[in-house]
Amino acid sequence: MSGKILLVEDDGAIATVIIAALEDEGFQIDRCASIADRNRLLDAGEYLVMCTDVMLEDGDGLASMHEVKSRAPDMPVIVLSAQNTLDTAVRASDSEAFEYFPKPFDLDELVQAVRQAAGQRSKTAAAPEMEGDGMPLVGRSQAMQGVYRMITRVLRNDLTVLVTGESGTGKELVAEAIHELGSRRTGPFVAVNAGAIPADLIESELFGHEKGAFTGAIAQAIGKFEQANGGTLFLDEIGDMPAEAQTRLLRALQSGQIRRVGGRQEIAVDVRIIAATNRDLAPMIAAGNFREDLFYRLNVVPIELPPLRERREDIEVLSQHFLAQAAEDGLPRRQLAPEAVEMLEARNWRGNVRELRNVVYRLALMARDDLIDSASLSDIIGAETQPGGEGAPSGFAGALDQWLAENNPQNGALYHSALAAFEKPLIEHALAETGGNQLRASKLLGINRNTLRKRIGDLEIEPDRFTRPL
Repeated sequence: MSGKILLVEDDGAIATVIIAALEDEGFQIDRCASIADRNRLLDAGEYLVMCTDVMLEDGDGLASMHEVKSRAPDMPVIVLSAQNTLDTAVRASDSEAFEYFPKPFDLDELVQAVRQAAGQRSKTAAAPEMEGDGMPLVGRSQAMQGVYRMITRVLRNDLTVLVTGESGTGKELVAEAIHELGSRRTGPFVAVNAGAIPADLIESELFGHEKGAFTGAIAQAIGKFEQANGGTLFLDEIGDMPAEAQTRLLRALQSGQIRRVGGRQEIAVDVRIIAATNRDLAPMIAAGNFREDLFYRLNVVPIELPPLRERREDIEVLSQHFLAQAAEDGLPRRQLAPEAVEMLEARNWRGNVRELRNVVYRLALMARDDLIDSASLSDIIGAETQPGGEGAPSGFAGALDQWLAENNPQNGALYHSALAAFEKPLIEHALAETGGNQLRASKLLGINRNTLRKRIGDLEIEPDRFTRPL
């Protein structure tokens, strides 16, 4: 290809590499390092594409993007930035950038983006400017940059998003960010945890029910779909949804209509669906525990959140963020000494960002001095610095502690959530011990055989796979 590219970059080394790569593609490059020179060059000539850094010699390149649009309204802009935050990614999207690349970036991907931008003119609807202080996600690691870029790509459409990742990585925060920064931000955001609702109530919770639909339905109830009309419905722990509810959810997604339990009228709903799970759905689909057609309906735009152990460089900035939050919540204002940060970075965060937040709040509450050093940190979290060490809970209590740290059930859901998490593996253990003999398994568990049979059905356990060959 040929044509002129404007490169606005104040780092000479980076500029040299970019210029060489683009000249190899046949482009002519004009380079400058300031907003003033950028505007002068745009006034003097026409460019196919502009690649620009954010922080320039004389100001913020994104903040002055209106000056670019007034001079070259149809010119695609590619943003390069070392300010690798969600705020920067969103600001790049709000400025109608063709593409956003956090530094360090893949040079081949940049060249490909320039080629694509040079071949078309893109215009998208602008969104209101947003301040960075309220961004729900924190972190500048490379692992988070792909997450930020995916978020910005779904802000101006209603595509269904499936967020995956371990417990505590921030899946609901991603859903909130997409809603609060996107085109549906003026509508309601409704979240429902599919794993925390009893199987016999989940359809009523999602779709509502009519008076008299079942025992205890003394009045009409509006479900989550209707509550979220015009906004976003976040379906957390979608992998724990019962099979029958999966079928009704699929029908609602396909038709855009729902029917209350016990009702006859189809009700049109306008909701954006964001689903999340900490489970691997592929083996569940293979085992028949999750509908394949529902998976494809949900997995239009996948966003995978990295565990904290894969973004340890974010632990310091996350810790500072949580210390500031703790101070806003009325706890003493604290700081972390460098050696304390190193200890936090060395920790095996099984509960991911949620666990880190809980630990930081505990430090803010219990530290003796405003500066939290390594001795103070060790006194407060003790053997937890190296999970599994001396003093750490073991056996069932340890497993329960780990589950609580990873799942953090909300008030009112603790008992049922914990019971649901531990009941299935307990019954499976009994079936394995008895070779699939339900009578012996019920005796081992100390429950009635009919009760066991019902729970096997409710929990979708396949007893045949525990049967031993004769």
